[in-house]
Amino acid sequence: MDSINLEIPSLPDNVRIVESFIDNSKDKYHLNDDVYGNIMIAVTEAVNNAIQHGNNGDKDKLVKLTMSHSDEQIRFTIGDEGPGFDYDSLPDPTAPENLHKPCGRGIFLMKHLCDEVEFNNDGKEVVLAFYLN
Repeated sequence: MDSINLEIPSLPDNVRIVESFIDNSKDKYHLNDDVYGNIMIAVTEAVNNAIQHGNNGDKDKLVKLTMSHSDEQIRFTIGDEGPGFDYDSLPDPTAPENLHKPCGRGIFLMKHLCDEVEFNNDGKEVVLAFYLN
């Protein structure tokens, strides 16, 4: 399994670096448009969460991204240096009282766009897997 690592300071503008990283992966691994689109949304959402919620926008804290690729799947591991969170007790973003809230949909989106989503290290790390066949 190929593996590439990237570390970025927790600044919102650095999401652009992640977007280029994903663009390069599309060409390198010949990802189809559907998989590429799902990866772009889910991974940038996870990185945004790591920057804003995990590291509280602290530019001295890093977000670590690892991409692993095999013939069957491509996996992204996104980690932050924050305190973690309880990913099992998040409010349902589709509940009527939450529909108009500006945040709370990121993990919901990840779960719908990825083939597998796994939280590790008390929520400080998320693994997003996309099947290629």
